[in-house]
Amino acid sequence: MSLLRISLLTVLCCWTAAAIAQDNKALKVYISADMEGVAGAVTDAQLGPDGFEYQRFREFMTAEVLACIEAARDAGATEILVSDSHGNGQNLLIEKLPDDVTIVRSWPRVLGMMAGIDDTFDAVIFLGYHSSTENSRGVRAHTMSSANVTALRINGISMSEGSVNAAIAGDFGVPVVMVSGDDVAVAETRVIIGDVEGAVVKWAKGFHSAETLTPAAAREVISARTKDALDRLDDFQPYVLEGPLEVDLSLKHYRAVELLAYLPSVERLNSHTVRFIAKDMTEASMFLSVALGYRVDLQP
Repeated sequence: MSLLRISLLTVLCCWTAAAIAQDNKALKVYISADMEGVAGAVTDAQLGPDGFEYQRFREFMTAEVLACIEAARDAGATEILVSDSHGNGQNLLIEKLPDDVTIVRSWPRVLGMMAGIDDTFDAVIFLGYHSSTENSRGVRAHTMSSANVTALRINGISMSEGSVNAAIAGDFGVPVVMVSGDDVAVAETRVIIGDVEGAVVKWAKGFHSAETLTPAAAREVISARTKDALDRLDDFQPYVLEGPLEVDLSLKHYRAVELLAYLPSVERLNSHTVRFIAKDMTEASMFLSVALGYRVDLQP
């Protein structure tokens, strides 16, 4: 065999091995799924166990997650974790998810809506997300607690659940690549964390109203945007908030603010607002979980 043939064969073998290695490269995806941004969801009738449409919308939420999972796999995802991040954290019909997917459920849990994230993940996707409590336009706009929180600012920046969770992922060096929800939520997320792919499944008409795609049409949009995001994964950067972080939390009621200010690490700024200085977003999320989740009557 000539030297030229040997050289060409060597190059071909190396190229083939590289291509196979690239095809087999692990791609680990984290999906955080909320419900307010699911197609058709507009009121408590769809969003909580007492609502007359809740059971149907558990199906729709699960179907949107499935569409995202299937699209992620088509784009090369080899491992997927899904965080059930709405309400009681027990919304997804887990028997309908693939057997090799893992699911985070219920509360409390470290890192909240991002429980289970670590630096082994390559991408984060937000499904069914909504805009922030300071946004006057989005469907069911709130941040972490619609019953209690009137504002959440970090270093002066008004934060949504999307930006909070993106910053948690940023602590681990993982970028957010796609968000689905209403048009206001998608636009707000992009303004804060960057030009991620956006799957708009409805258009806000008010706090409790929207023009919406059908569930099937929404799944098609989610699938397409998921593929687009993962196909250009190298275009995204983690959203990192460098510490120390001034976490300003405003609540509707006086008593919680007063009691939080008893802690030496918490400063009361005014009648409804406290400030906590966190070294990073992970520590900030711990404070927020306790501030918004602790009750003396918690049992067991």
